[in-house]
Amino acid sequence: MGDIRRRGAVVLGLTGLIAPLTLALGAGPAQAASCTTQAGPYQKQVEKFLGRPVDGRQSTTDCKAIRAFQNKHGITPNIGYAGPVTWGVMDLMNKQKAVGNKPNKAGRCPTNKGRIACVDLTLQISWIQDGSRLVYGPVPVRTGRDGYETRTGLKKIYYRHIDHVSSIYNVPMPYSQFFDGGQAFHSVGLSMWNPPGSHGCVNMTTTTAKKYWSLLKNGDDVFVYGRKPGT
Repeated sequence: MGDIRRRGAVVLGLTGLIAPLTLALGAGPAQAASCTTQAGPYQKQVEKFLGRPVDGRQSTTDCKAIRAFQNKHGITPNIGYAGPVTWGVMDLMNKQKAVGNKPNKAGRCPTNKGRIACVDLTLQISWIQDGSRLVYGPVPVRTGRDGYETRTGLKKIYYRHIDHVSSIYNVPMPYSQFFDGGQAFHSVGLSMWNPPGSHGCVNMTTTTAKKYWSLLKNGDDVFVYGRKPGT
């Protein structure tokens, strides 16, 4: 989420299905930590996801594999514990993968608007469609955390700025396309599965944000629906 500077004015907004997650942990850089020898409540599920022997017992190799996953996606604490946040991310990945190339199978995103960008908060995915034809995606995205939820409903892209910088958080927001107050599509240098989420914007990888920039324009519709796990 960021600010929009237009003739000196600042336009602000109110600030990748699963069991509820406790995503109250920080999302900062991974800290150096010891590898735990304790098996977590989701040990078997995590072992299966990582292709480890599924025995429900924590081994040194299990812990290293879990820690590598936690470090890659900014999950803290990164001690190799198979807890609810780590399993929640993995479970969401599984469900995103299961969508395949039919993200609008349930018909939740309007097909009578022409080109439209759809955001499913529940599955943390987004795609672009034209009528019922899938144009791009689905791709994993990172939406607003608890207290900074990405607002639902039908919107329109009204301002685009390829090199936008937020004066609120003093961070770059490349390929910004604003659709609701200060909420926008833009790229970030984080994993799309980095908890607990954004400050309201729909975060994307650089590749995805560039593609959205090339496929969308001012006036195009955006439809946001569902509810992000943990909010």
